[in-house]
Amino acid sequence: MGAGAEPDGSSRSDEEWERFLRESVAGTADAPKEPSARAREVARRLRTEPDRSPDGWRSPPPERPKRRVGWYVVGLLAVLALLFVALAPGRVVDLVTGSGASHSDAQRPTVQDPFRGSPAATWANGAAGITMPKEAARAVGWMSAAEVERALARSRDFLVASSLDRGVLRGERPEKAIALINPHQKDVQHLLKTAFRTPGEKNDPLLLFSRFQPSRAHLVGDVVKTKGALTYREGERGALQVTADVTFVYPVARTGGDDDILRTIIRRELVLSWDDPDKVLTEPGTFSITSYKYDMTNGGCGTPTGYFVPPFGPDREADESGREVDPYDRDAPFGRDGSSEDECGRATRS
Repeated sequence: MGAGAEPDGSSRSDEEWERFLRESVAGTADAPKEPSARAREVARRLRTEPDRSPDGWRSPPPERPKRRVGWYVVGLLAVLALLFVALAPGRVVDLVTGSGASHSDAQRPTVQDPFRGSPAATWANGAAGITMPKEAARAVGWMSAAEVERALARSRDFLVASSLDRGVLRGERPEKAIALINPHQKDVQHLLKTAFRTPGEKNDPLLLFSRFQPSRAHLVGDVVKTKGALTYREGERGALQVTADVTFVYPVARTGGDDDILRTIIRRELVLSWDDPDKVLTEPGTFSITSYKYDMTNGGCGTPTGYFVPPFGPDREADESGREVDPYDRDAPFGRDGSSEDECGRATRS
């Protein structure tokens, strides 16, 4: 007979079979001694899953809840990605292209673009970067407003003749600049007479003039970048005192060498006194130099030669042994005035 069928041929209901099999598993006295194949299968399941309800084995398993990533997490990741691109675009290019040195190479100066990668790239050229006072000139001490305006213009002329003139930058004697200095100022005239013949710590032409030795280095291109200003006030004995604070950036290369380009950076502060001829011995159209000082990076260290000596190749490591300085920080104090304690600075950027 078939499994689950009565001797008379009728069949039991599923509920009756389940009850019958549970009693068989529990050892009920009237359980059949030879259960059918279906009974044995169900009994095995009941032994392994004793707590399931009779209908449980027919029901499909419940679905597991799906986890969802919150939109705020997606938004945060997007913001971080955009921030990374904004702060390090060069690094993103390197990651995409696989080139680690491309960003560094892109910042190196070239003959066609000697200010590439430099803060000075956006500065004005030459005399245009030396700004005059914004307000109209006013009378000061013994000078009228018109005379003050002329004195300011001649003060800027001195900066051009001493630090921007192409001949002077090639090592020539700065005759135009010297002609503007009071010939009766003994200490400065002594400096001028000795500095070009026998330069030293206290008598160095670089204290007032920018010069490169043609046999060692030459300017790249026709542009020198500048940033600075002239200010004025009344000085001693009613004189007009003009202060110039200007940074000059010179791109240079080794003469007869490769295309290795350095930028020599000089910041100068000059205080000029346009004296009253009734009180101070002077000549018309000239000024006395009250003070002078400068800071230099990438211009050479060691014994003064009367020229800037850019450190090319292996000389660079020895030249950059001094304190770290940012030559573009125009708020920092400075002062190289010819004393033996002066040391070269190592530029953090050029």
